[in-house]
Order: sequence, then C-alpha cells, then structure tokens
Amino acid sequence: MQAVMLDAATLGPEDLDFSHLQAAVDSLRCYQHTQPDEVVERLANTHIALVNKVVLDAARLSQLPQLKHIIVLATGVNNIDLQAASKLGISVQNCQAYGVDSVAQHCLMMMLSLSTKMLNYRSAINNGDWSRSAQFCMLDYPIESLAGKTLGIVGYGDLGKGVANLAGAFGMTILIAARQGQEPSHGRMALSNMLPQVDILSIHCPLTQTTTNLIDWPQLCALPNTALLINCARGGIVNEPALIRALDEGQIAGAGVDVLTKEPPPKDHPLLAVQRDNLIITPHTAWASRQARQAILNQAVENLMSLIPGQAVVRQL
Repeated sequence: MQAVMLDAATLGPEDLDFSHLQAAVDSLRCYQHTQPDEVVERLANTHIALVNKVVLDAARLSQLPQLKHIIVLATGVNNIDLQAASKLGISVQNCQAYGVDSVAQHCLMMMLSLSTKMLNYRSAINNGDWSRSAQFCMLDYPIESLAGKTLGIVGYGDLGKGVANLAGAFGMTILIAARQGQEPSHGRMALSNMLPQVDILSIHCPLTQTTTNLIDWPQLCALPNTALLINCARGGIVNEPALIRALDEGQIAGAGVDVLTKEPPPKDHPLLAVQRDNLIITPHTAWASRQARQAILNQAVENLMSLIPGQAVVRQL
C-alpha cells in the first residue's frame, strides 16, 4: 500500500510518533502543506490519501484512478466529495473522539480564567498595581467559584459529555439543550428555556444550516448579564457582531472563543480588535493536545489495518 499525507503540518510540531503509521504501509510520503493545484500530482499512482483539510472534490478524484482509500485526519469530512468517492469506489474513513479530554480541559480553562478574573489580575500586576497595594492581596475584581453555578451545554455528544464530566467535578449543575429542531425530551430542554437559567453557556454542536447564528443577539439577551459564553465548536454558531455588542454593552459578563467564522482570520477581524480582559481568544487549539494529535495518528493506523483482508472495518463512512 502506497500512502501520501498531504497536510502533515496540521498535526503540529514534530512531537508525534509516526513509526506505527510508517510500518502500516509499504511507503509513506508526507507533505507539510499541499496547494490545490498540487493535489493530483502528489496523489498520482497512490492508493491511500491521508488528509486533514485539503479538498478532494469530484474533479480531483476523477483524475486519480489508483486511489482507493481516503483517511481523514479529523472528524469532519466536508472537504471530501463523499458522493464522488463512492461512485469511484473510494472508501472514506475519519477519526473520532480523539480530542475529548483536550477540548474539555480547554473549556474549563476558559471558565476558570474568566471566573477568577485571571486576565484582569495579570494586567493589574503588569501595571504595578499589586506592588502599590496597601495590603497583601488584591481584591479589585470579584472572583466567582464554579461550584454551585449552572452550566448549559448545547451539543451533548462526546465533547459535550466530556465538558459536563469535568464541570460536575467542580460542583456545577448541568443543563442540556435539546437538539435544534427537536422537541425537548429525556433531560433535554428547549434552548430558549435554558438560556435564562445558566451562569455559563458552552457550545459543542456542529455547524449546520440550523445551527448557523444559533447564538445571536436575542439569545445573548436571554442570558443573565452575569453569564459567560464559551465556544469551542465552530465560529459560525455564534454571531460575532452580536457577541462584540453583548460584551460592549455588558449584556454578558465575558466570553471564551477558540473558533472564528473565518480561519485563519484576517488581521482586521473585528473580534481580534477587541481589547477586553473578559474576552479570551485562542487560535483553534482546544483540540490540539499532544495526546489528542497522537490519537489521530493511532486511529489512522487502525483505519489502515482495517483495509487488510480479514480485519474488521472501522469508522467507514
């Protein structure tokens, strides 16, 4: 089996073990980045393509008669034309649930940083305020404990459950929103009913037509003005101009955002221009612990092994 990885740089620095992946194929060629006009040439005469975000559409796939398998080094497969792949006899497999622990701890980090006013106090220390303090500690910015707070979760799959487990260990009460377009049932409540009750809202649903701008100005206004918003899902779920307005007008107390509508964002992205201690922006790194990135490679090996006759097929789409 000849395999080519088109965008190895998306797995981060050279801190991962590729040995099992290399052993699973006859040959493995890795490219750090691949431009659209390089795809066909690099995959020519190749049986297996490993990709993260490189687009494999019908036009490109039709030019690759030797290609038999695509392994996506992520959960989302929107960069693959699945219908074209099926018609051409190309199997597609993805990786799943590799970043649950990483995303969950990132969400809790944001909740803790905002609740403890971490950025406020860091700025105060840098400005010399602690050195000028009349007492041993600074109490300029009120700190809140997570214990006893209510966490509302939108999207209760593996990631949402992972966050709920950690939040429960902190003594938080968990509310779960019903899926958009479905009736509340089995412990899930309508989003409109949940929003006024939560101290922190954490987003973990996929970005679809029904979830685009799911959290807009009316939903932000429905939250208590002491509430925090955490989005480690997809940028388009939260309306960004509405979020900026909510922060500017004190409609919510703070926000932690790991995703933006356009990534990488332009330098003049409106959210990047917001200089507030109650806004944390991270560059889509919630998923990216070393353990999570290694898990992607390990799952890729499992998927490769499933292609061998007699092995069980896993994660086939």
